[in-house]
Amino acid sequence: MPPSVRRLASATNHLQPFRSKHYSRPSSSLSPSARLNHPIDYGTTPILNHTSKSALLNPELPADVRNGRTTRQNLFQAINSALQTALARDASVLLFGEDVSFGGVFRCSMNLQSEFGADRVFNTPLSEQGIAGFAIGCAMEGMKPVAEIQFADYVYPAFDQLVNEAAKLRYRAGVNGDEQSCGGLTVRMPCGGVGHGALYHSQSPESLFTHIPGLRVVMPRSPLQAKGLLLASIFSPDPVVFFEPKILYRAAVEQVPTDFYTLPLSKAEVMKGGKDVTIISYGAPLYTCSAAVEKAEKDLGCSVELIDLRTLYPWDRKTIMQSVNKTGRAIVVHESMVNAGVGAEVAATVQEHCFLRLEAPVQRVAGWSTHAGLVYENVARVYDAIKASLHY
Repeated sequence: MPPSVRRLASATNHLQPFRSKHYSRPSSSLSPSARLNHPIDYGTTPILNHTSKSALLNPELPADVRNGRTTRQNLFQAINSALQTALARDASVLLFGEDVSFGGVFRCSMNLQSEFGADRVFNTPLSEQGIAGFAIGCAMEGMKPVAEIQFADYVYPAFDQLVNEAAKLRYRAGVNGDEQSCGGLTVRMPCGGVGHGALYHSQSPESLFTHIPGLRVVMPRSPLQAKGLLLASIFSPDPVVFFEPKILYRAAVEQVPTDFYTLPLSKAEVMKGGKDVTIISYGAPLYTCSAAVEKAEKDLGCSVELIDLRTLYPWDRKTIMQSVNKTGRAIVVHESMVNAGVGAEVAATVQEHCFLRLEAPVQRVAGWSTHAGLVYENVARVYDAIKASLHY
């Protein structure tokens, strides 16, 4: 062995115990001693409707739908069902985007071109600005275009079209707003991390759009919610940006009504009642919150209220304020980065309207203020936030 190699080997011998002790387990695997950060069990989580009976008990469903049937679907299948239902119900509905004709990257538009034809379901060039501009023109002419941006990370070239055209059109038209608007425009996009998407397939840029009057911003948490909220968006008189948490496309499976139904936009849902702490979240982090709530209630003897915002803008202030005025504590959880996020707006509004009822500062548990990585909020962080709020 050359002297230089022997010196290197001798110098690094003391590191061997450290390596074996701390690096024998891949960083993405579960620690044997983990008590909180276990993988989400989508097969048992109370967030999903595992039986037809529980799905049809949803009071927001129309009476005829509650008396109907359900089918077991994951999130992308529920999106597909909503698109198929809309296309069949209204001849003015169009569906287009990159690779949409053969089903799209996540199979959300699978078989729709063969059923409705290439005039209504079709591919576009690789131009997000062009997709958005074309969709706005279709909406202005009375169509109901559903435009797909292949990943939310790619929406930025379309930002100008959505912000300066789609959002402002009705306001700019004044008394002619009902005839000159983008009502019926829906822009869908998969968002969020899955653990391996890195910089350009992990972003969750919803807060950028919540600053824009004239747009609705929606993110569902489950298949049943996705179908109802997407149909409500397509038939809404306002342009809607519809974010789909892609980690849930195949992971979240539940019973979904087969009939046409919509769920209310700009209406939050109290998923679980409580009296000590309010947690406000949306999309995929709700599963993390639910797991943290289960542990905290068992360990700390508390009662936690869990609320899904669903529509991020304009959001349901009334439901949130009523809850926080009752519990006196609020925690906002989201995957996107903490700075200038949805949580900042919710926290500021809670402070303004619930100040005299607050027993602790409003907390935010969110993504780090850096580019999209591989780790976001987790059960332990939400659990610790509950504990800190209770013990303040």
